[in-house]
Amino acid sequence: MSDELFEYLDGFDTAPRGLHMLAGLSGFTDAGGTHSQIADNIFANFEHELIVQFSNDELLDYRSRRPVFFFERDHIEHYEPAVLGIYLVHDEANQPFLYLHGYEPDFKWEAFAEAFAEIFEVLEVRDLTWVHAIPFPIPHSRPVGITVSGNRQDIIEAVSEWKPQTQVPGNILHLIEYNLTRAGINTVGFVMLVPHYLSDSEFPQAAVAALEQVSAATGLVFETDSLRDEGVVFLTKLNEQIEKNEELAKVVTSLEQGYANSRSNMMLAPISKPRSKMPSAEEIAEELESYLANRRRNEADEQ
Repeated sequence: MSDELFEYLDGFDTAPRGLHMLAGLSGFTDAGGTHSQIADNIFANFEHELIVQFSNDELLDYRSRRPVFFFERDHIEHYEPAVLGIYLVHDEANQPFLYLHGYEPDFKWEAFAEAFAEIFEVLEVRDLTWVHAIPFPIPHSRPVGITVSGNRQDIIEAVSEWKPQTQVPGNILHLIEYNLTRAGINTVGFVMLVPHYLSDSEFPQAAVAALEQVSAATGLVFETDSLRDEGVVFLTKLNEQIEKNEELAKVVTSLEQGYANSRSNMMLAPISKPRSKMPSAEEIAEELESYLANRRRNEADEQ
């Protein structure tokens, strides 16, 4: 069955063994466009080569994720199929690492996890680090929050700010993490906590924070200057909107006070698909007012 799910490409046999692997897949939640910005950063700045490719026909639901076809006047010129695979990448310091990138499988999760474990063993992968991001009621004036999972207790104790006991919607990387930790393989997942009223926007600070954590966990070096510059521009525009709207400024202040006074009342916000458009002042105010109303109801219920 595993042979049907993937194929080794040119470059696999000569790829170094014992490398770190970074993973990030689309299709779950990507608050702040965190994963998409990391992927764009890696592919734009670093030498990379696809060495393992998984089968779309076995894993992809084409009707929910339709490929793009290019129509040239009167005929189909070509199309771009989705790619789920493992890349060999060289970082800023020319250190090689592996990168699992693409869509989250729609089918055969167990078979995919088994195939991944087989590839992991053949490549003698040193450890797995994965990243994703969720919307969270945290003000943009605070550093991006982080929740850590896996079996790297040193990192969990040093970094993880929110340690809930709850049920969460699963994704394939949860299953892979579960299997690897049971096998005693070093695994760490960084969940970035993005201000929920910015979850539909590309929030560069979240991508920078994620790459910083990956660097600290693996020693890999990433180029983040462009993301930092984009973050400065983003926050400047956002703060300009807040300054022009007195009611919005009050809401942001209330959220800041609520965050400082009672982080235990934080709740997850609904997950939505990222977009690159800057939210308007009215959209931010609506999101924040909804959060504060929910928080007040929670506080009333606790009294």
